Amino acid sequence: MLTVDFDRLAIGAGSKVIDVGCGAGRHTFEAYRRGADVIGFDQNVSDLNDVDEILQAMKEQGEVPASAKAEAVKGDALDLPYPDATFDCVIASEILEHVPQDDEAIAELVRVLKPGGRLAITVPRWLPEKICWLLSDEYHANEGGHIRIYKADALRDKVTAHGLRLIHQHHAHALHAPFWWLKCAVGTSENDHPAVAAYHKLLVWDMMSQPWLTRRGEEVLNPLIGKSVALYFEKPVV
Repeated sequence: MLTVDFDRLAIGAGSKVIDVGCGAGRHTFEAYRRGADVIGFDQNVSDLNDVDEILQAMKEQGEVPASAKAEAVKGDALDLPYPDATFDCVIASEILEHVPQDDEAIAELVRVLKPGGRLAITVPRWLPEKICWLLSDEYHANEGGHIRIYKADALRDKVTAHGLRLIHQHHAHALHAPFWWLKCAVGTSENDHPAVAAYHKLLVWDMMSQPWLTRRGEEVLNPLIGKSVALYFEKPVV
């Protein structure tokens, strides 16, 4: 389930991409499929081991162009171990809401991006996230949890202050917002609750089958209750 729209990132054979806070690797895998030289970057060793295993399997099974390269790298988003202007594309999906020093993280994302390159940032959208916080402290008040709620224009301003230009913005995953409201209402750890289990089954079916009805329904609902907001920026060529 991708939050980032890759058709807006001009990623192809030979593109250098870093997926900062890659987690389970969904965006890393998509960049790899498109032929990029991609780095899945995270601080969680367990996640990175899983990502590396899948990257190797993709290569062995011929799911990626022969020229594409990929690796999983452990590190700190506040101190990316790469020179200035290294990457054609930088992705940071659903991580800034976890980072206390988000301004420092944004500065690093911008620093390693090449002039002319594109930066994609996604975070939980203000309204769906606010409802989750109101329904449950357990949802956010935990180690490594969400520490802030962004308004899209405030996040935009944090990035454009570094000289980047906003080129597009959209919302995603409207069907997931009610699921999280439900989980927050009954308890975020109550995965076996009948209503939660039934809704989760629906989401899995939707992701696997991609039926027209739910895909079209989510498109209509995304501007209203999309769980995430995605912003795309371009770094000017000086």
